[in-house]
Amino acid sequence: MDDLMIKVENVSKEYRLGQIGGTTLREEMQRKIAKVLKKEDPTKKIGEKDYSDGETFMALDGVSFEVKKGERLAIIGHNGAGKSTLLKLLSRVTAPSTGGIGLNGRIASMLEVGTGFHPELTGRENVYMNGAILGMTKKEIDKKIDDIIEFSEVRQFIDTPVKRYSSGMFVKLAFSVAAHLDAEIMLMDEVLAVGDMAFQTKCLNKMSDLAKNEGKTILYVSHNMNTVRKLCNRAMVLEHGRVAFNGSVEEGIARYLKDDENASLHFDLDKAKRPYGGIGDEFRALSLDFLDDRTRFKYDESIEAKFKFRAERAYKAVRLRAEAYYFDGTEIGNYESDSFEVKAEGEHTINLSFKPDVLPIGQYYLILNIYEVDLTNNHQTLDQPSQRIPFEIYEDDPTGIRWNHEYMGHVRMGKIKLKDN
Repeated sequence: MDDLMIKVENVSKEYRLGQIGGTTLREEMQRKIAKVLKKEDPTKKIGEKDYSDGETFMALDGVSFEVKKGERLAIIGHNGAGKSTLLKLLSRVTAPSTGGIGLNGRIASMLEVGTGFHPELTGRENVYMNGAILGMTKKEIDKKIDDIIEFSEVRQFIDTPVKRYSSGMFVKLAFSVAAHLDAEIMLMDEVLAVGDMAFQTKCLNKMSDLAKNEGKTILYVSHNMNTVRKLCNRAMVLEHGRVAFNGSVEEGIARYLKDDENASLHFDLDKAKRPYGGIGDEFRALSLDFLDDRTRFKYDESIEAKFKFRAERAYKAVRLRAEAYYFDGTEIGNYESDSFEVKAEGEHTINLSFKPDVLPIGQYYLILNIYEVDLTNNHQTLDQPSQRIPFEIYEDDPTGIRWNHEYMGHVRMGKIKLKDN
């Protein structure tokens, strides 16, 4: 089929851990001799795990999928799922252990923006060198040099050595070169996670335009679900080197962001990370428990929970803020309590209640922030555990329209009341 650009059939990639792990040939010889003599590896650090028995790791395990011309496929998954390994196989940086890969067209790989840039060369010189690395001829670069410079927004500094560029300027120029490469297939690994917001939007629009108007096929790896949603029209989720889902973007995002904690009623806040030193030392959130044995609520009913904390002293005015997020990380707003007094040190428990009536159907999570208010209304953070507290809002109206957050927003504004004239 002419419109089939990528075909991956039962591809696996196996790595042997620690087989070539020394920094020099001498160290490798020492390891080899020690292994033959059945002695301990002399180059191994104290406490370091011994991989000399040839332990293996399956980065990819039986992956199969197809991508047609003009499709924009998001490859998402947690760290270690095999996303970057898959792109490296597709770009021929490394070869699969088993299986086959078929490609129908020239590939532009943006696995690491700026690879090949030399700090001592000017921006213009790096455009030619980086373009050559990505497969462009000098004639092609000559034709596109003005467009590349214009898109990068660094024209004023194009003849300045890039070692004097800010990180943002560096990224803009590097991405601009890659985006102007004549290729039918574009592989991108987190390249839109850098640069300012305006330039990220510009890059997204450029990629969408290449796919829609020029028929480019795009494979995009990212942990940013908002950019995935804007750029891609299909999503594939990898879990432990295997394809766990291949379908619509929204369903793929939901699968990726689904947390095992969604089924939990108890959240251990004591062990959660804190954002910086000192937070949680004198006042520490210990746990939160949803009451009524559920985490799924109708939009017009109250959510009730029990909050447990430990205080090292008394406090006059403490407030609790629950920051609400949609499950893809979009911040919705805050639920905030009135001030309450902690009369003595020790462990305490209070009951919480809030009504999510402004939230449409969907999956959400809370992040707690506890702070003290002084007489001049200054706020001092007492504790901020990083533990996500997920919950779900549903609606039981069978005639209701399924809420689409992408087009309908994240807040329920309320109903319009109709009156007769």
